[in-house]
Amino acid sequence: MLWKMSRRILISLLFLSVLGMATEIVRGAEQVKPNVVFIIADDLGAHDLACYGADLHETPNLDQFAREGVLFTSAYASAPVCTPTRAALMTGKSPARLKMTIWHEAAASPPKDPKTKLLNAPAEPNLPHSELTLAELFKQAGYRTMHFGKWHLGEAPHYPENNGFDINIGGTLWGAPPTFFYPFKGPFGGQRELRYVPGMEWSKPGDYLTDRLTDKAIDQLKAVGDEPFFLYLSYHTVHTPIEAREEDVNYFEARMKPGQKHTNPVYAAMVKSLDENVGRVLRTLEEQQLAKNTIVVFTSDNGGFTLPYGGRPRVTENYPLRSGKGSLYEGGVRVPLMMRSPQWKGDGAVVDTPVVTHDFLPTLVEACHLEDPEATNREGVNLTSLLTGNADQFAERNLYFHYPHYYFGGISTPCSAIRSGDYKLIYFYETDSSQLFDLSVDPSEAHDLSQEKAELTDRLERELKDWLAEVDAQLPSDNPNWNGK
Repeated sequence: MLWKMSRRILISLLFLSVLGMATEIVRGAEQVKPNVVFIIADDLGAHDLACYGADLHETPNLDQFAREGVLFTSAYASAPVCTPTRAALMTGKSPARLKMTIWHEAAASPPKDPKTKLLNAPAEPNLPHSELTLAELFKQAGYRTMHFGKWHLGEAPHYPENNGFDINIGGTLWGAPPTFFYPFKGPFGGQRELRYVPGMEWSKPGDYLTDRLTDKAIDQLKAVGDEPFFLYLSYHTVHTPIEAREEDVNYFEARMKPGQKHTNPVYAAMVKSLDENVGRVLRTLEEQQLAKNTIVVFTSDNGGFTLPYGGRPRVTENYPLRSGKGSLYEGGVRVPLMMRSPQWKGDGAVVDTPVVTHDFLPTLVEACHLEDPEATNREGVNLTSLLTGNADQFAERNLYFHYPHYYFGGISTPCSAIRSGDYKLIYFYETDSSQLFDLSVDPSEAHDLSQEKAELTDRLERELKDWLAEVDAQLPSDNPNWNGK
């Protein structure tokens, strides 16, 4: 009898031990947090990658990434210029709500005597400290947070290290480097002020900025160990100055053919460098055995820059989309977007549903199980249903854009826009009039339907103006000194 009782006790203890081990295994599995590598290019157009139809550019690494992940065909930047989009990314809010609708320098020092019919709307030059950023959410969840490259969200008190990042390499007030080549400093754009890219110590003559930022990021990937991380790699390329390695430029000059849409071999060489360095990051994730638990996002902050530069008529071509950076036509706000994670569908899935930059914050909050006390104040939406192949569960919504400023080169006057289903309306403040397009049959926005579909135009105008009032958007005003010319 005593032996049987001892046996029962032993079996019970063994069962409890196994149960405890199983519980610990489950608990350990729950504690595994997905890593995030977020890569954003600067001024990369919607069709600048081969997987999006580029005819001169070669992007084998990003093409492969697209085949492994989810590719979006109707991804939008939150704004047609850099700073507002980057602010939207960090906050999950539209630039209009943030009052950050133009880049820092223009917001901080508006023209004193503009020769335009309207005055640009006032804008906030710095990302407010009151905003709880994506990096801060990751940091509060125990992530190592790392920023590399372009920041452009305000003066020193508003730099990355004051917005949730443990590491900041390269992030400053400025939006573009004076040069992509060592020593990465000097006057910029004909201005007298000197700019530099900090954190590039131990570089040497001949070094290229895109390579060096990747070097720094890879160093950190090799050092993180088991610590979960959020790595924000914000390349300056392919923003001006349009500079690339001579051998790469020569390579593309030899491959130019009549009839190509893309005709700038220097720009093509910059895209090549971008692709090579994204490939280096992806290979490092594999080598460090991090890829299976890492979400990777690749996108751009606005459409491609289409003005002349360096003696060439255009920097890039957004065909078939109309216009480019600085415009609310499709060429100014449509961007490439690819996302990859083991928890999503992947395998070359293509999503046509329109999405926008401020959707990234709620999507990553969900994917990484972060707590967001400001969730109800975000304007972006969670894209998980699209990423897992359940598009029928994604609620339709309107997308709104607000750019109450002039953009140089005559590309744009102050305007706002709404995309509702296949239709897109752009309202122009100078003329108090709208243009309406059906993007399903007219992606080039060549045929204005505002007169043919007057009722729809009126409805979308009302919805746009209601939204502008809801977010308390800053609006352009009459210029008292305008001479009527």
